[in-house]
Amino acid sequence: MKTLIIIDVQNDFLPGGSLAVPKGDEIIDLINAFQEKFDLIIATQDWHPAGHSSFAANHLGKEEFETIQLHNQEQVLWPIHCVQNSHGAAFSSSLQTSKIEAVFRKGMNPEIDSYSGFFDNAHAKSTGLAGYLKEKNAEDLYFCGLAADYCVYFSIMDALNIGFSTTLIEDATRAIDPSKFKDLKENILQKGGKIVESKNLLY
Repeated sequence: MKTLIIIDVQNDFLPGGSLAVPKGDEIIDLINAFQEKFDLIIATQDWHPAGHSSFAANHLGKEEFETIQLHNQEQVLWPIHCVQNSHGAAFSSSLQTSKIEAVFRKGMNPEIDSYSGFFDNAHAKSTGLAGYLKEKNAEDLYFCGLAADYCVYFSIMDALNIGFSTTLIEDATRAIDPSKFKDLKENILQKGGKIVESKNLLY
């Protein structure tokens, strides 16, 4: 089953949001246009408690985007973003959501971040996404959304490790650091993932 996974197209990751991905809003019309090409559509949603340990504001004397060690994991300290039930955590009103069959929320444990739609960053707890996809016989996964170099990338790598056929729709994602994402794309290809442009889906 051809499955689209839309990663974190939420207000805080869009222009004007607290952790805006440059030009993140440019992908939304594209995502809306190719949804009809898929049999199953899933979305993920960052859903943090206000006291989340990944927020710089919760670490005295630390700055946003500083990297620390947290529970034996390297952790970037982020601006406060995607707090549960806030406007910033909501999906963009421009995103077509009527065809989304299920939403998997992540980052709810205040002690550990969760970039991937499948697991927290320590791989200690599953979101249930992999089991859901297997139950649906969804073996052919396509990823889009935000941000390319964090939540999209780690979701793709987990999907590959689990054994799903995995494809990145490159023009339907944007990175916080585009230069970093160039190297990450090589990792995706080396792991057996594919990278396509949306025009290959639309025509």
